[in-house]
Amino acid sequence: MMKGALLTENTNASPTQTTSEAAFERELAGERAYVGQLYQRLDQLREATESKLRSTRKNQSVGNHQNRSERDAYASFYEDRLAQYNAVDHRLAFGRLDMDDDAVRYVGRIGLATEEHERLLIDWRAPEAGTFYQATAFNRQGVRRRRHLMLERREVTGFEDDVLDSAMLDDEDASLHGEGALLAALNRKRTGRMGDIVATIQAEQDAIIRADLAGVRVVQGGPGTGKTAVALHRAAYLLYTFRERLNNSGVLVVGPSSSFMWYIERVLPSLGETGVVMSSLATLYPGLRAVPETDPAVARVKGDLRMAEVIKKAVADRQKVPATSVRLAVDSMDITLSPKLVKHARATARSTGKPHNEARETFVKVLLKELTRQLNEKLDAAAGHAVDRPYLEEDVRNSLDVRRAINLAWMPLSAETLVRSLFSKPEYLASATQGILTDAERQVLVRSADQPFTESDVPLLDEAAELLGDFSKITGAAAAQRAEAAHQANLENARKALENANQQLEDIGVDGVITAEQIAELNEETGERMTAARAAKSDRTWAYGHVVIDEAQELSAMQWRLLMRRCPMKSFTVVGDIAQASSAAAASSWAQALKPFVGERFHLDELTVNYRTPAQISDAAVSVARAAGLEISAPRAIREGNWSPSTRVVGAENLIPSVVATVSEEVAQTGGGLIGVIVADSRYREVASAISTAHRDNTGTSKSALEHQILVLTPWEAKGLEFDVVIIVEPMDLIEAANGSVGDLYVSMTRPTQRLHLIAGTDLPAGL
Repeated sequence: MMKGALLTENTNASPTQTTSEAAFERELAGERAYVGQLYQRLDQLREATESKLRSTRKNQSVGNHQNRSERDAYASFYEDRLAQYNAVDHRLAFGRLDMDDDAVRYVGRIGLATEEHERLLIDWRAPEAGTFYQATAFNRQGVRRRRHLMLERREVTGFEDDVLDSAMLDDEDASLHGEGALLAALNRKRTGRMGDIVATIQAEQDAIIRADLAGVRVVQGGPGTGKTAVALHRAAYLLYTFRERLNNSGVLVVGPSSSFMWYIERVLPSLGETGVVMSSLATLYPGLRAVPETDPAVARVKGDLRMAEVIKKAVADRQKVPATSVRLAVDSMDITLSPKLVKHARATARSTGKPHNEARETFVKVLLKELTRQLNEKLDAAAGHAVDRPYLEEDVRNSLDVRRAINLAWMPLSAETLVRSLFSKPEYLASATQGILTDAERQVLVRSADQPFTESDVPLLDEAAELLGDFSKITGAAAAQRAEAAHQANLENARKALENANQQLEDIGVDGVITAEQIAELNEETGERMTAARAAKSDRTWAYGHVVIDEAQELSAMQWRLLMRRCPMKSFTVVGDIAQASSAAAASSWAQALKPFVGERFHLDELTVNYRTPAQISDAAVSVARAAGLEISAPRAIREGNWSPSTRVVGAENLIPSVVATVSEEVAQTGGGLIGVIVADSRYREVASAISTAHRDNTGTSKSALEHQILVLTPWEAKGLEFDVVIIVEPMDLIEAANGSVGDLYVSMTRPTQRLHLIAGTDLPAGL
């Protein structure tokens, strides 16, 4: 059984140091001492392995072939082991478990033991480590406390505890019965990143986390019900429990914005850093970081499933048949490309069922064959007899007229080129949308070719890429030919080298052991070896084993279509609150959102308890929503809180000064708590500039890291986040920016865990 951490007394604590601070310092010193021992053992193993590797390499040239083969195998083993030791130097240990039987287990990236085989560190893959990922307060599995260790290089800089056994809470916390651990977690100050709240996971959440991997599971819950915590813990649980199934395919976690993804990046435990890909909606298309879609009308049209038909028609339009026959010059002869011939070649290519760029190969082959036959007949007629001309097809292929005609009829395309030209060229857009979109819908899509791609374009690009196929197979043909030629040259050189050394190899009895192919491969550069996560993120066609979607109520039908393509097995955890949807393209129910893709084959779970938002604030948000006619379910708030929402109308000229003054008051009052200032796009720069001027070193935005006490965000950027204090600037702006919907205001009002301020220049919304 593993020994516990070494705890040292902090004899240097100052007289003013609190008991809790002194206890923390003692615990931290103990963790540093134990982790120091782990690194000392790692260094010992690394040095021993390096010594064995040097010795093995030194003796590799001695003995017969069998001896050398054995030493090569040992050398490879030592090299792999050394690479493993070097790879885990950062964050060697990341967890600790305190068990009911007083045993202490440390969990890390590899297993370590003393020379006497006493276990020091458990590999996260070992069965004993399973409880680190699977235990919750509702089902402790013998775990009293789980500790997350934070390391900077080799030093422990801090730790976070999940107390799963209420008996471990101190006297102050122990007085909170039932939900005590939960309330203690909720009343802590926000840190800017989501804390790991496994200790707060209750029965209804626990059942969702442990549900089976297969199928689509929708987790519906109002503000503060812990939807995001459930989603992330479910991802961690699935990655560990179904590790063999998900190791190579990976898990995709999708959030609504880049700031949200930054916010949650620490929550998932380290699982070898190969299994999870995190992405916002803006980065789902490899190599692209799309900008927000600011026009609701455009978002509504682009999010409609009819756009799949538009993209399909746009691709088909690029497979053209000329109106009349075209005369083509091949050397001194003319041949004719007729509409009938192009139509035949197009039909043959389409019948393959391949994407546009790949089917083009068939199209070109058919045309070249027919044009070559036509040219050959002309040449035979001129010569008066048949002549074998094997070179003729190459002559036709190299003709400038022929190449131009083929490209005009069927040009290879990238998804970016297709979508950009579709919206910037009226004739392409008119043809592709005819009979699918109305004239008014078509008009909102028109834009210039130099406009950046938006989040609404991402699923359209993905759809186009699916229909077009791999563009690199066309554009990279020459490079592939050069690479193959280089390989053949290396192979020929290797054969000659073996022939020259043939007698020598026979003399020592190893003739035939080394092949020309092996020598050629050794002399050629190979591509970088990537983890599953890195490979998945760069590959649009990657099929994930499971997809987790947070704030899923915002997805358009086309975004759903993209994500369903990413996971053909339809294994999803879908998290959101359909009442909080503010996107113009969002569905009005989960059934409406999912029916086109899985029918009624999804399981709906509901979270009914609001853990985060105090009752006074929650009631005010519900009042605003219902006053606007929004039908919402109001989860039960489990605490009253100490402050009612503050609402003020200060006059337009006093709006910004009042906001800055309120921020300053809260900075003084919260003592380091996180303050979120939520403002519509129309006033964003003005508000951010004023607050940054007053609190220059303490203010951040979604464009900078969230390592600041004060964050200035738009309602969209604030989705999924939580703050100690929220200040909403000119609430009516949020409603106007959402075309009269109160969804963004409702969501913004439910972000605080302690206090809420609504500061208006002229008027407050109904319900307040």
